[in-house]
Amino acid sequence: MSVAIALLGCGTVGTEVARLLTQQRDILSARAGAELDLVGIAVSRLDAPRHPAIDRSLLTTDVDSLISRADIVIELIGGIEPPRTWVTQALRQGASVVTGNKALLAAHGPEIYELAKAHDVDVYYEAAVAGAVPVVYGLRESLAGDTVTRIQGILNGTTNYILDEMTRKALPFDQALAQAQSLGYAEADPSADVDGDDAAAKIAILASLAFHQRILRKDVTVQGIRSITSDDIAAAKELGYVIKLLATADRDPRTQAIDVRVCPTLVAHDHPLAGVHGSYNTVIIDSLAAGRLMFSGLGAGGAPTASAVLSDVVAAAAKKVHGGRAPQEIIYGESDLISPQESRSAFCVRICVTDTPGALAEIARAFAHAGVSISSVRHDPDTRDGIVYITVMTHVARVCDLQSALAHLDVDERIQRVLQVMRVEEE
Repeated sequence: MSVAIALLGCGTVGTEVARLLTQQRDILSARAGAELDLVGIAVSRLDAPRHPAIDRSLLTTDVDSLISRADIVIELIGGIEPPRTWVTQALRQGASVVTGNKALLAAHGPEIYELAKAHDVDVYYEAAVAGAVPVVYGLRESLAGDTVTRIQGILNGTTNYILDEMTRKALPFDQALAQAQSLGYAEADPSADVDGDDAAAKIAILASLAFHQRILRKDVTVQGIRSITSDDIAAAKELGYVIKLLATADRDPRTQAIDVRVCPTLVAHDHPLAGVHGSYNTVIIDSLAAGRLMFSGLGAGGAPTASAVLSDVVAAAAKKVHGGRAPQEIIYGESDLISPQESRSAFCVRICVTDTPGALAEIARAFAHAGVSISSVRHDPDTRDGIVYITVMTHVARVCDLQSALAHLDVDERIQRVLQVMRVEEE
């Protein structure tokens, strides 16, 4: 028996997938229990330069015809349209789909899963989150008998590389970004990475799997890293922290409400995520029975992502041959989402104040009036032109209460400005 495979897209990842499907066809077929036949590669331009491993006779611009001949469709184009149209077309025609498209799944996952169920086919998407790191498999299958309470991780290698370079080499943001672009970690337009949208799409997918709720990209509170300065990095280091862009999904054990967010966070030096360097991704999952699990590895790049894609292809092909279905989307019912204002965390607030008597007391009064408990205050010993820099660390508080405290400070003439506000992660 043979399984016909259509590949949509021949970029960095698509090229690696096509190469490996060709060069390792025998071993991949043995694992799947059927001959895996790459029947075509959909591209936008037939005359574009290609890797020597690409068989040009497989290239086509006729996507509809290619999909109609496939048992499995691999979608590696990215974005919402036209991938949404082609994925739904493939499912309606009885083909299973393997995709690395986190944006598509984060926005339209529920309708895609429902369509797959209606046509008795499967959707696989390990490559959509954290590249080669098998965190989707872990949530869908390995932890199917457990109850997940929290997911937290570094889900974007580009931002982790930038922040790591700013921390270890004292580079300013713009220089670290340019370096990431020169190495191919960041696109010419890095917005999806540095503004947090990429990580937000990924945590929406993971939160949906973990909590069995339909959580979409629009449900995620997002803050990127463009505002992070060298001074922020240095201040964090003085306090015993590093700054990471963390994606977090929490469920309140009392109300069962879910908080999903992406934001720059001060991470204590002894926290497992503090030591994640370069473009690596790391995800920590807390569950009731298994306790804490950590998944780590290369989160991007042609070869790592192709590894995840081919794992899904083998699984999808095996199901075609031997029968059965992939783990299905399970929804327990509606669950409340915690609003951004009600989200709770410890915070670090850096404030620039005039060096006059009473300024520190006014900060303490503002926080106390808003019901925000201060855990520590650090006074920068350097006074420049009558200006003092103060760092306030708080105990866990609601975002709305912290904002109330800052609003009170905003009307005091001794408070020059609030330089930065970040969450703090200790454990």
